[in-house]
Amino acid sequence: MSDVNSSSDEDTSLSSVDELVQQLPDLSHRPPPTKADQEKAAKLKDAANKILAAGDYQQAIKTYTQAIELDPTKEVYWANRAQANIKEELYGAAIADATEAIQMNPDYIKSYYRRATAYAAILRPKDALKDYQTVVKRVPNDKSARAKRDECQKIVRRLAFEAAIEVGEEASVADQVDYLSMVVENGYDGARLESATEKTEDGKGAKLVMTPEFIDDMITRFKAGKRLHRKYVFAIIIEVMKIFKSEPTMVEVSVENDELLSVCGDTHGQLYDVLELFRFNGAPSEKHSYLFNGDFVDRGSWSTEVALLLFSYKWLYPSKFFLNRGNHEANDMNKVYGFEGECKAKYSEKIFKVFSESFSTMPLATLIGNNYFVLHGGLFSDDNITLDDVRKYNRFAQKQPGQSGLMMEMLWTDPQPQPGRGPSKRGVGLQFGPDVTKRFCDANGLMAVIRSHEVRMGGYEIEHDGRLITVFSAPNYCDSQGNKGAVINIKSDYELNFKTYDAVPHPDIKPMGMSINRISKHSARSFC
Repeated sequence: MSDVNSSSDEDTSLSSVDELVQQLPDLSHRPPPTKADQEKAAKLKDAANKILAAGDYQQAIKTYTQAIELDPTKEVYWANRAQANIKEELYGAAIADATEAIQMNPDYIKSYYRRATAYAAILRPKDALKDYQTVVKRVPNDKSARAKRDECQKIVRRLAFEAAIEVGEEASVADQVDYLSMVVENGYDGARLESATEKTEDGKGAKLVMTPEFIDDMITRFKAGKRLHRKYVFAIIIEVMKIFKSEPTMVEVSVENDELLSVCGDTHGQLYDVLELFRFNGAPSEKHSYLFNGDFVDRGSWSTEVALLLFSYKWLYPSKFFLNRGNHEANDMNKVYGFEGECKAKYSEKIFKVFSESFSTMPLATLIGNNYFVLHGGLFSDDNITLDDVRKYNRFAQKQPGQSGLMMEMLWTDPQPQPGRGPSKRGVGLQFGPDVTKRFCDANGLMAVIRSHEVRMGGYEIEHDGRLITVFSAPNYCDSQGNKGAVINIKSDYELNFKTYDAVPHPDIKPMGMSINRISKHSARSFC
């Protein structure tokens, strides 16, 4: 097989989108719909509009699809399904639908707007810019489109500037931070990490030691809207980064007779729901291990708090608390989906950069008792990839997931119900079927693959004949989805026990409220 560490600079991120566009039906030879079908389709479209407005995006997609099957000649049906796909974060499918609508009627402006929104969401600002420019040219008084066009232009220029000045490996910011010499002012009212008995290696100061008491105080501070001292923020990130660097790409753990391991999915900055999870399921301890399977940050408005809390538990229990990297522990996602802006607003740009460095050192997968392979996204484009390939993969050679290669697939891929592989409806990565999952599990002696990366309305879903489990731990995702959260508890018998929970109240701060790039926010324009 090919070198699993190889990556390409070639822009391949649109391959899934291109495949989805190519799969659109050829309507040129199809007989026109009957009047009865047109009437049924119109009623279905009206029903889908109401379903979409109510927030049931999956059902809206199904209902628009029924209308399209009856009458595929109406661009508004395709454009409205594109909007529903955007809400469901199926950006590749949204681009394909909007493209079909544009081909049918190049004057239907909402199709360009929605395609631009989807392009921006998969971090393709140049493509988004073209469509926003079309909207502004035809509807010059559209203030929202002008604002999004201008934001796209800024991003495109910034990316071009960054590419022009790039001169190779960037110096480590973390290595330049001397947090031990930072002074915590007497007026700081929080708990402190300085040990009363242990000294630093040079003997000149108190050693910083994570304690349960510090974490309890941290939670109290966060709930009161307070921040940690920057000395402690730097210390937490840098000390945990050292632990990450010492861990293999695939961490291997077992569950002893008197222990419990809890596996959690995406939490996306939903601090109050993470605290609720620890309340009803039990706090981390030497006997109660946790594995958080990526996407701790972005979307929610408490991403810094969630990251610092999870990192603190990792520091406190380095061999009992585990973190896999997700696709949102990446620079390009953090720039668009809120974490970078939140770090800068609450702390500083330097703290974001140190967080970014720490993300690039995180393990990519966990093997639980030789039974369960846990990773954020899913399986691979090549059946020949095995657990040994993951073990040997040098994750430090590629700091960001990129647009292709093993790391990208581990963080981005999704399951599909039909056999084989197909283009991702997200527009990035691919989809894999139950036969792919079975072959991988059988070849590697696994009971199942556990992954996250997608909302599940019940909090989790068992798929692919029981060999694939999706767990998602951000209930009422983005304050809009209405889904439950879930956690998987595993004892020494390695049976999977599922617990679900609902979102809890939190302060009225909207998701992505501190995002510095707003072009990815879902369009608020009305649908037809």
